[in-house]
Amino acid sequence: MRSALFLLFTAALTIQAQGLEYVKAHYTKYEYEIAMRDGKKLFTSVYLPKDPSEKYPILLNRTPYSVAPYGVDNYKTDLGPNPEFAKQGFIFVYQDVRGRNMSEGTFVNMTPHLDRKNGKADVDESSDTYDTIDWLVKNLPNNNGKVGQWGISYPGFYTAAGMIDAHPALKASSPQAPISDWFVGDDFHHNGAFYLPHAFRFFNGFGRPRPEPARPPANRPADLLGPDGYRFFLDMGPLSTANEKYFKNDVAFWNDIAKHPNYDQFWQSRNLRPHIRNVKHAVMTVGGWFDAENLFGALKVYESNENNSPGAFNMLVMGPWFHGGWSRGDGDSLGLVKFNSKTSVYYREKIELPFFNHYLKDKPDPKLPEAYVFETGTNVWRMEEKWPPRNAQSATLYFHANGKLSFDAPTAAGNDEYLADPMKPVPFISGQAPGMTREHMVDDQRQAASRPDVLVYQSDVLDADVTIAGPLHPKLFVSTTGTDADFVVKLVDVYADDYPDPDPNPTGVRMAGYQQLVRGEIFRARFRKAFDKPEPMTPGKVETIEYQMPDILHTFRKGHRIMIQVQSSWFPLADRNPQKYVENIFDAKPSDFIKATQKVYFGGSQASSVKVLVRR
Repeated sequence: MRSALFLLFTAALTIQAQGLEYVKAHYTKYEYEIAMRDGKKLFTSVYLPKDPSEKYPILLNRTPYSVAPYGVDNYKTDLGPNPEFAKQGFIFVYQDVRGRNMSEGTFVNMTPHLDRKNGKADVDESSDTYDTIDWLVKNLPNNNGKVGQWGISYPGFYTAAGMIDAHPALKASSPQAPISDWFVGDDFHHNGAFYLPHAFRFFNGFGRPRPEPARPPANRPADLLGPDGYRFFLDMGPLSTANEKYFKNDVAFWNDIAKHPNYDQFWQSRNLRPHIRNVKHAVMTVGGWFDAENLFGALKVYESNENNSPGAFNMLVMGPWFHGGWSRGDGDSLGLVKFNSKTSVYYREKIELPFFNHYLKDKPDPKLPEAYVFETGTNVWRMEEKWPPRNAQSATLYFHANGKLSFDAPTAAGNDEYLADPMKPVPFISGQAPGMTREHMVDDQRQAASRPDVLVYQSDVLDADVTIAGPLHPKLFVSTTGTDADFVVKLVDVYADDYPDPDPNPTGVRMAGYQQLVRGEIFRARFRKAFDKPEPMTPGKVETIEYQMPDILHTFRKGHRIMIQVQSSWFPLADRNPQKYVENIFDAKPSDFIKATQKVYFGGSQASSVKVLVRR
């Protein structure tokens, strides 16, 4: 998260630097320390329009990453969710959340929400947002009494938390790539598996202690990984060595992660989803189909609000974006995959700005749909009255003998097997990178398909388009010679043999037969029955692994093929499973890492498959 946000921030400076003089000419900056109900003061920067001829709504962004630059003479180069907002006229407010940078109090990662507050000492992000809004509408001149909030990634979490038990002045919220659950699907864990380089790089900087309010350090901590994350983490050895070699017990939340390998109260209390209910104001949740960090959070925050806030305006926007990609750039491609239009520009001009203008400035209703979603493959925007679409019908992709994949159930039963070696894990990309890449979400899977420890199931050439819309549900019947295992399921679009190459084509890539990752997700088998109650596997016993993968909206075009790959490592994206059951993988020793033969069964009563929704 930190590395991606840093890249987003530095790139944004390049794109938006021309806005500085405009901001200074049209806005005046003020700084306040706003007292919360428990007396702690949160540092807040405010940019007020200089034109006093009208009243303006307030747009609030609460962040753990700093409201820099500090000092009333030092201005941001741009204001609001995108550059058009400053031209429209809003009061922009940025706040360091409790315990971060210049704000008082103790910082708590993913602050647990308190449904019941018994006194002024009981505070959370909902109450801090409420108290901030209450002060703003009572003290800022020329405000029209309406407040909106937005944030991307961790600030998206603060936006979602601020929606709960909201101040009556809050009229519109846009949580964008919000964190909702750090164990099940956001950022650092996916179905119990640990996203190692992402967590390592993020907490190496963000997790260092801050004993008292202070501006963020001028220099970021050095990146320890070097250019080849695969080799770095393989040489690092078991997870316990990260603290011994690098963190030296200086990163408190890394220690917390190590102490809580299961979905216990520590993680459950940080699951925001059950608390998102009875939201009265308008909400627009935004995410990217190819967001490697908080795709899960965007889908689940929308889903929770949809299910638990009847009657409220609640919409979902999903585009073909990496983490935060909708907020800058054109959004016309990712890696080698082209989307044939400027999707990010379209979102900012046609969706985001009209949403806030309508609910905060009483401008005409833009008639936004329930779900504004970009369909990859055909590369078109779709407006749906429900998500998943009403006309999406359940279908099942079955594994067959000889690597065949079909919507028809197999007539013969059997199994495929491979040897999984944790000392030679399957790389998540074909080249080198210091950590998690944003492009891996659409990368070519031909390198993986050629390995003996990856199973490949492929359909016949499609004679018509097939559009899959919604979540994917793998159901694997598996056995292992070990006592624990990971299983990665990947849905892949195999391009037609006549698919054109890029022009220009400096790397000489051949797109014919390109295996584009559409969705991939890992599952740690010890959690097959419950995330809070891990169980070892019995060697040789057939077990069922069933889970949900994040939604897609993708059309496999006529002439393409549908492929599913199954493997037991995805390194170093996810940490290595020792394949010998240990109570806590953070305590695993080198001798615990063993080779294991994994079998995947098909046909009969053990028909491994992936259930999907096909739009008719």
